Amino acid sequence: MKKHGYGIGSMWYGIGSTAATNPSGAFVDFLDDGTAIVLSGCAEIGQGSTTVLAQIAAETLGVDLEDVAVITADTGVTPDAGPSSASRQTYISGNAVRLAAEKAREQVVAKAAELLDLDPVDIRLRHGQVWYEAEPTGRTIKDIIAQCRGEGILTLGHGSFNPVTTNLDPATGQGTPYATYAFATQIAEVDVDTETGIVEVKKIVAAHDVGTAVNPQNVEGQIEGGCSMGIGYALLEEVAVKDGKIQNPGLSSYLIPTALDMPEIFPVIVEATEPSGPYGAKGVGEPALVPTAAAIANAVADALGIRLYDLPLTPERVVAEIKALDSLKPE
Repeated sequence: MKKHGYGIGSMWYGIGSTAATNPSGAFVDFLDDGTAIVLSGCAEIGQGSTTVLAQIAAETLGVDLEDVAVITADTGVTPDAGPSSASRQTYISGNAVRLAAEKAREQVVAKAAELLDLDPVDIRLRHGQVWYEAEPTGRTIKDIIAQCRGEGILTLGHGSFNPVTTNLDPATGQGTPYATYAFATQIAEVDVDTETGIVEVKKIVAAHDVGTAVNPQNVEGQIEGGCSMGIGYALLEEVAVKDGKIQNPGLSSYLIPTALDMPEIFPVIVEATEPSGPYGAKGVGEPALVPTAAAIANAVADALGIRLYDLPLTPERVVAEIKALDSLKPE
């Protein structure tokens, strides 16, 4: 017999581990052809940070995305950007790139203002062109850079960002260890087979406050990936240890979800602009994982009327709890 249930999981999560200093640096340089190069120590491990940093640089510099090259995680040439952990790179390295790009842009804007005899406050760089107020001037960024090169003016910017840190109060041990927080709620729909104990996740709706979504498709991918990890945590993944030794060190015995285990996932991007983030952005990496297992466990409890407290919710554990409940019922 299958029983149906719904569950909710909510979370808040600190972005960037700012209980201690947590800086990132970046270099941005305009090249002779009007394109730009970004140097950042941010390690791209599949989360899409290289794309996001390129977008932030392109937006700031007034060039197209395809005109930005990004070199990352090369200790020979890139400045330190800290680890790719704590859901910090969009927020912290994104700010470093934005600040570096602003300094590079200032050089071009200043020279354009001088050549065109215009107020630099009203000059904008858009799609490789120099604009004054709402009208193009007919000059390109490439033209201005050529003039800068002829005069020995660098169009290089360096930026660094270290979130505001708050020390713990020595008397109370309390403080504000993060500069910003992410928030999320996920709802899971499950079917539970009362004979086999198998839990099937049918749907997950995942609503996440990410500040401004610099790359919405990337954010949706992060949310879906986090949900898949959460399903593994909730239903499958368990490290078996005996006498200090892991008994299931291989993927043949340590189970993780496959594509066939994935339910329908409906990402909901909630944009609440973060004033201290690059163009209002925060992180979305780990927060996408945090509420999933709780939502699934709550859905199983709703379906069975039984609260299970140990993860993963394996068929053996589910059946054992059902039998334990049945044994308490009067004959």
